[in-house]
Amino acid sequence: MPHAARTSSVTRRWVLGTGLGSLGIVPIRGGAAAPPATPDRVPLSSVDVGRLRATTLGFVSSLRVADGPYGRYRYAAGCSEPTLYSSTYAAMTRDLYGDLAALSRTERDGWISYLQSHQDEDGLFRDPVIFDQGWYAGDPDWCGRRHLSCHVVTALTSLGAVAARPLRFLEPFLASGGLVAWLESRDWRTRPDFVGNEVLNVGTLLQYARDFQHEHRAAAAIDEMLRWMTDHHMNAATGLWGGLDTARPRERSRAVQAAYHFWLLWFYDRMAIPHPEQAVDSCLATQNACGGFGQGVHTGSDRESSACEDIDSIDPLARLLGREPPHRRDDIRTALSRGAEVVLAAQAADGGFQFVRGRGFEYGHPQLAAGATEGGMFPTWFRTLTLAYLGKALPDSPLGRVPWRFCNCPGIQFWRDEPPP
Repeated sequence: MPHAARTSSVTRRWVLGTGLGSLGIVPIRGGAAAPPATPDRVPLSSVDVGRLRATTLGFVSSLRVADGPYGRYRYAAGCSEPTLYSSTYAAMTRDLYGDLAALSRTERDGWISYLQSHQDEDGLFRDPVIFDQGWYAGDPDWCGRRHLSCHVVTALTSLGAVAARPLRFLEPFLASGGLVAWLESRDWRTRPDFVGNEVLNVGTLLQYARDFQHEHRAAAAIDEMLRWMTDHHMNAATGLWGGLDTARPRERSRAVQAAYHFWLLWFYDRMAIPHPEQAVDSCLATQNACGGFGQGVHTGSDRESSACEDIDSIDPLARLLGREPPHRRDDIRTALSRGAEVVLAAQAADGGFQFVRGRGFEYGHPQLAAGATEGGMFPTWFRTLTLAYLGKALPDSPLGRVPWRFCNCPGIQFWRDEPPP
């Protein structure tokens, strides 16, 4: 896949068996990753959360396109066009820090109108800049319009709006037998990480249709989905799905990345996930020697971690920390404290965050690409969200003193103050 001109045309790539597909983690021109601008860990006790907020929001602000409708954002400094993904990342990041309160009514309405203008007749959202190109060719279930739409509905919720059109694309899943037939057709055995995105996309939009658009049939569909997943492709000894060999660290990491996406559906509906103690054990086992949660799936190295690898273990550990009866709480707190220091170290000099510290990354399209010395909008949002979860799990840390604002919308950016059952 071609990358932006500022990167080498012949790049080292790792073909990922993950819910993010074949990610190109791209070195800068000359064949080597950029010298990291930060240490590989930032002591949690020394974090200046005021500066963290200011630099992160400053990065987001720097990418807003001033001309035209409010709410248009580029992905990174080297990108020339605004993209819909980037607009959602900006809204969700600003909402985490409570910054959307600063919008005027005109700005808020303009941003909402901009997002709504991308909705198709079937209810899904489309960005013409990236549609049917790169990863998005053929509108795949795991990363196409369904994935983008999950982000848009969260951004709309953050801005105080609801998707204007009903999600008609859900009709086959609401018909008798349709959802189970689709679930049975997924590649659970060898690609559960891709299935993770596919299932979360459909499940999130079913929950959204149920809770925000009063589609009563969606309630039965979600119940059917969760019941089916509890009884199919589930390994009770690990709390994970699929047929990967979880005795191997990278395969275990892939299985945890898959499960993270499934668990969110249970967490949003305040339901107990299957085999929670085994799930905690599996997540803890993904932590590497440097404190991150990567085992080489995204980087080729078990001493680095990507934004996805980190949040995919940190999110469930943070949510399950307070569960009763307690299970390995001290281990979870220690793991999360170590992981926080790695996440903080992924902030670039421009204030944004990197997918992998010191490496360039293209999110499936050249207009969603950041070089090896700069932040990108996707990892800036995802790592900020990770820090927010860490703040909830570690209330006595500096991150715990930030008044994080979550979004009560299905998907990824919600938080329940009561621990899951």
